[in-house]
Parts: sequence; C-alpha cells; structure tokens
Amino acid sequence: MAAAASLFPHGAPTPAPQSAPAAKPEFLNTDEAAEMLRLSARTLEKYRVLGGGPRFRKFGARVVYAAADLRTWADSHTYGMTSDPGRTVRGSAR
Repeated sequence: MAAAASLFPHGAPTPAPQSAPAAKPEFLNTDEAAEMLRLSARTLEKYRVLGGGPRFRKFGARVVYAAADLRTWADSHTYGMTSDPGRTVRGSAR
C-alpha cells in the first residue's frame, strides 16, 4: 500500500472523461460510402453512370450518399442462392 501512496501522493488519479461516441454522419462521400458497402469507390462511380447502384445526391459538383439509402440498396440485394429469380443473368464475357 505504501508503494501505491508514493506513486500518487495526492490520491489515485481520476479517469479521463469519456467522450460521447461520434455520431454517424447522415451523408457520406464516395470513399466513405464505398467503405461502408465494402466496394471500391470506382464501382460506385460506374454505378452512377450505368445505373443499378444506390441513390445519390448532388450538391453542386459534390456527390454524397445518404446512409439510409445505402442500407436500403444493400438490403435490396439480398438473395438466398445464386439462382434466385431476381438475380440478373448476363451473357458470357468471352
């Protein structure tokens, strides 16, 4: 006990205040959206041109994605097996 008292002559240190967890942003840029979906930013850029990707918003030249739209899009791509009727079948690349 004497050793502890010599380390902290004015009593035990008080723990540092815990900061509140950072709130998740409502809008994400392309890199953040890609990270959330575990896709590349380039894939999202292609989806914006070709269609089929999550909804996005443009504020001037800036493109952002609403977190709720990303979740809705991801949830709409849920399948039980690869031969689900809703799955798009494309021709061979050869």
